[in-house]
Amino acid sequence: MTAETTIAAADRLHEAARSGTPCEPVRDLIGLDLEAAYQVQFHNTRRATDAGRRLVGRKIGLTSRAVQQQLGVDQPDFGVLFADMEYGDGEEVAFDRLLQPKAEAEIAFVLKADVLAPDATPTEVCRAVDYVVPAIEIVGSRVRTWDIRISDTIADNASSGCYVIGGPPRRLEGLDLPALGMVLARNGTAASYGSGAACLGNPLNAVVWLARTCAALGMPLRAGDVVLSGALGPMVPVAPGDRLEARIAGLGAVSVAIGAAALSEKNP
Repeated sequence: MTAETTIAAADRLHEAARSGTPCEPVRDLIGLDLEAAYQVQFHNTRRATDAGRRLVGRKIGLTSRAVQQQLGVDQPDFGVLFADMEYGDGEEVAFDRLLQPKAEAEIAFVLKADVLAPDATPTEVCRAVDYVVPAIEIVGSRVRTWDIRISDTIADNASSGCYVIGGPPRRLEGLDLPALGMVLARNGTAASYGSGAACLGNPLNAVVWLARTCAALGMPLRAGDVVLSGALGPMVPVAPGDRLEARIAGLGAVSVAIGAAALSEKNP
């Protein structure tokens, strides 16, 4: 895979984000090469940070075994979180900030220590976690009609959009993460059900995978990072004017309002 090819794929996704017009998949340029897909993602990450956007964490995708089988992979993927992607509980997200949005309920981990070892143990990752909170991730795709394979979603920053953090913050002690039940409601009607077990059997397993992967790549998780650990249930389509609320039994709740559609240009 040439540098020109990966840059061409990155440019296609960047222009789709800038213009708000979804593009064709990038697998015609990079095939199903996962390393090339991450290089595309990293190129656009550098472009974003050079423009002043600030990294605050990472998100994990493909934590559902069914979705992994659908895309022909046997492990999750990851993307980065920028500060301008985070919203507070109950805030409104402008619909024109999103692109082909869908919502999913997750558990967010906030770290208090770096995780530097590529063979970090679950115990070490637990020690690095400050607290967990319920979250809603509003995923999005720069690829037309979500026509994605594994390389497309990795290149597209793991199909990221924005995320909402709820509360209250809770320590891991005493929480049975796999057993936590989740209901995601749209406009007061339950639209998605799930549990912690839907996320690689335990959301902590996803965070351990991420910590090891990022450390091996020389970009380890750091104190203060937010980690979105992956969906606890099926995604829910999002439309202008919707109100979403996720309740995770034993953990808390989080809600977000989606603004009306507007004609303004998408954020870059």
